[in-house]
Amino acid sequence: MPEFFANIFNVEYLLNSLPYMGKGMLGIFIVTAVIVTVVNALNSLPDKGNK
Repeated sequence: MPEFFANIFNVEYLLNSLPYMGKGMLGIFIVTAVIVTVVNALNSLPDKGNK
């Protein structure tokens, strides 16, 4: 690995940050699933007028 690239990209830092990135991505997935579930639940409610 060239010396200039080793100074820019540290594999140890990447491996240490993977758990944090995984938790963040899991959080995004959960929030998206909750939003989709709420929207689907609201769409299944019957219309109440304005005819």
